[in-house]
Amino acid sequence: MKIGIVGGTGDIGEGMAMRLSAHYDVVVGSREQDKAEATCTMGRTEVTKRGKPCSLTGVTNQQAIDAADVIILAIPFKHAASTLATLHGFENKIVVSPVNPMEKTDHFVFVPPAEGSAALMIRKILPKEARICSAFNTIAANKWKALDEELDYSVPVCSDDAEAKKTVMEIVNKVSRFKAFDAGPLASSCMVESLTPLLLNIARYNKMRDVGIRFI
Repeated sequence: MKIGIVGGTGDIGEGMAMRLSAHYDVVVGSREQDKAEATCTMGRTEVTKRGKPCSLTGVTNQQAIDAADVIILAIPFKHAASTLATLHGFENKIVVSPVNPMEKTDHFVFVPPAEGSAALMIRKILPKEARICSAFNTIAANKWKALDEELDYSVPVCSDDAEAKKTVMEIVNKVSRFKAFDAGPLASSCMVESLTPLLLNIARYNKMRDVGIRFI
């Protein structure tokens, strides 16, 4: 299985690519291919020096979509619509949104679009044949990149496509100590996305770092 990461050179994308590359062929996309290739060179060094296998290829965002079976949108909410408007080829592919619509004032606030969540907005933008899931919304960028740490977190996964959800949950469960949980239909994504600003506020006001969730 090939996993393509759109926006794979950002903090979250880089960490995702490294964590997933030991289990899957990962295609890192960027607006600039040179930047994607540099990210992959760094990622291969970091992963292989820890004695793990690594499959990373740097390409453009469009090439990542074309090559992949599963596409992760590691892009900020404010750039999601404009980025997706420049891309095509999502038909019949699993598309994973870890995107969280939020703003920072004196604290973090959930600011969903008119559709109710980033995942539902993305579904509206992409072709109806795209198989949309939301996942990884509550995992901090720093945790993805902390390769020497085991990540003992719960990961809610939402989708209206049962087979796509099953595939994404299997991917989640390959990473560190993540445990995937079925969080219902895509309409439930708003509840998951709103957890991220909550976690950031908890971290800030309680002098904590990179807070996550775990269901027990």
